[in-house]
Amino acid sequence: MGYKFKLFPVKYGLLPYVYLVYLMFPIIVLINETGIKAVVGWMLLFLFFLSYRKLYFDPPMSIYMGWLIIQFIIIIIFTYFYQPSLVLLGFYCANFIGWLRNSKMFAISMILFVFSSVFPIILQYEMLSEHFYLVVMVVVMFLSPFGIHSMSTKMELEEKLNEANEQIEVLIKREERMRIARDLHDTLGHTLSYITLKSQLVAKMTKHQADPQIVTKEVKEIERTSRNALKQVRELVADMRILTIAETISDCKGILNSANITLEVTGLTRCDNITSMTQNIISMCIKEGVTNIVKHSRATHCVIGFSQNNLGIEVTIRDNGVGFNRETKLGNGLKGMSERLEFVEGSLNFFHYDRGLSVNVFIPIVERKFGGT
Repeated sequence: MGYKFKLFPVKYGLLPYVYLVYLMFPIIVLINETGIKAVVGWMLLFLFFLSYRKLYFDPPMSIYMGWLIIQFIIIIIFTYFYQPSLVLLGFYCANFIGWLRNSKMFAISMILFVFSSVFPIILQYEMLSEHFYLVVMVVVMFLSPFGIHSMSTKMELEEKLNEANEQIEVLIKREERMRIARDLHDTLGHTLSYITLKSQLVAKMTKHQADPQIVTKEVKEIERTSRNALKQVRELVADMRILTIAETISDCKGILNSANITLEVTGLTRCDNITSMTQNIISMCIKEGVTNIVKHSRATHCVIGFSQNNLGIEVTIRDNGVGFNRETKLGNGLKGMSERLEFVEGSLNFFHYDRGLSVNVFIPIVERKFGGT
């Protein structure tokens, strides 16, 4: 497949072409020139255009700086020998200086930029009274690289944050796979081994013509155990699905109602600005908290509260039950909750009251440019 010529990289869209409009100013000046001055001027303008195009293709730093220096030299020549207003070609340089991410190169470029713009004007000091507007425009020109540099730095940080968030989501999924593998080994593996042993026992009993009632009892035990195994598989599959906060609240309401526990939800507004990863972690924590309330609290009322600020999201799961002893060790569910939160630099805290317990979950916010925390 042949090489396809591109005047400018596609990723920049129409921006490079829009900037070309400003080359009309030196073109108008050169049209009125004659002789060697005109020839040299057109050659310099072509070289300036060439440097402008090359800088858009992200060359190595040494070549990048080389093209910038060529632009500085051309601006000096145009400003001193042709027209003072051509110093405003420096806006081209300002754009490329602003995108320099290396602080040292940015500082060096700014020094050269200021020199190349101020030096020819100083040499023509007497013309400032006629072109005073140039002073104002040059000041704006000197400030613009700082604005562009600030914007590019922010975009770079946002890009890194996006990459970090994507990496965290990958690691979360990997951790979930490892957790499921542990659950399969620790729970379902033991259950299937138990079914195998029971099946072997029934086979021996049948062979020796044991009491049919005893055999039936063992078969029912196998059936009960296999149903438990099926339930465990369904639970594992359900855990693999990404949960949303809204779905989890709805499920928890049904679970609590079945246990004659009323539910009150406070502070929950829109969840659109919360990433799926964060919603999944919050949902798992809520499910575990509600499960513990149903199993152990003997409560009649549960409150799930949400609050959010610039630092993060806090979820409070509080009941009016019996609570638990401060020295009680965390069960596997609460340990799993704590591990998930540590993975995203979150925290899990318990607060004891005269009646009940409050489980506080905090997840820090990482803002992203295109949506979410």
